[in-house]
Amino acid sequence: MPVTKSWAASTGVVLSLTLGLALTGTAYAGEIPSNTEGGMEQSGGKDDTGIYAAARITYSGSVAPNGSSGNVTSADVNWTPPPCWYAPYLGAKDFKAKMSKDIERQLKTPGIGSTAGSALTELKRHYEARYGWSDNPGYEDYNVDKDGEGMFWAGVENPNEPDALKRSSCNDLPFWVDNGEAPPPRYEEAITPQILAALAYQHMQLPDTEVTLAPEQTTKVNLPTWAWLDKAVFDEVQATAALNVPGFDLQATTTARPVSLTLEPGTEDAVTYPASGECVINGDGSIGEPYARGKANRTPPCGIKYLRSSGNGTYNLQATITWEISWTGTGGAGGDLPDGAFGNGQDVAVQEIQAVNR
Repeated sequence: MPVTKSWAASTGVVLSLTLGLALTGTAYAGEIPSNTEGGMEQSGGKDDTGIYAAARITYSGSVAPNGSSGNVTSADVNWTPPPCWYAPYLGAKDFKAKMSKDIERQLKTPGIGSTAGSALTELKRHYEARYGWSDNPGYEDYNVDKDGEGMFWAGVENPNEPDALKRSSCNDLPFWVDNGEAPPPRYEEAITPQILAALAYQHMQLPDTEVTLAPEQTTKVNLPTWAWLDKAVFDEVQATAALNVPGFDLQATTTARPVSLTLEPGTEDAVTYPASGECVINGDGSIGEPYARGKANRTPPCGIKYLRSSGNGTYNLQATITWEISWTGTGGAGGDLPDGAFGNGQDVAVQEIQAVNR
């Protein structure tokens, strides 16, 4: 794993040291099974017995299948889910078995240089002989005398983060945390209910947004097109993320509530109703108003009027729902997350009104 600044400073060693899965400090994210109803698991290891199996986060509720990042997009361009975090990793005996085996294997690697060999030796001392530095003094025999009383924690990558540097930024050496205790304050990225809420947000599956139009599919130039969504078409959506290991139990539920519909006609030759293109939710939970006979001369509360024919083609009408998102979590924690947006396009053909000359 990348050597921490404190370790590099104390040893005079500056290098990027990769020791395989046990020492990378960031977890391989296993495939997420397709399951949008009963929940899913994002494995922190390659399988249930993998090195980061303890860091598994389970998702339930309405969650996106097949490891996709979900349908919801934050309306705040400056907000993103965490690229990595620190989470419970392995108990003392399991950690010793894996770590010591990997260190010995690396020390026996043909052609290993003296610098890398020295760094491995210092790493071994850190977990065997309390060798370390002021903010992480090291451990006596991998803390095996405290097995069952806590766990070693390590960095876990968010597989949905596209920036590899950000994903690997939680690169401190694995550190010990007693059961029921919080990680040292310097580990700002330690897993919390708020981080779980952000991950649930990222995995949330929202319903498709196909508005009902009148006239349907084909409308006329300068003829108002009514648009609406019945309450039954969409409702609030929830997704839960949980991390459960011995001595450590966290979860957070993220809730999205629809608040408005925004229409984008797909051409500048159109006007929207209202002029902003944003149709707010009605008191009964619907948006807009269904068209009915006798309303032809009325202005729709939610709709579009096209000013030019689409010719032989169509206009791509974009209908986007804005969702208000909040969360609650372990210990009464909770708050708001940035509004989310999700929408899709509909093809609309616009024809000239044919006049008949007599």
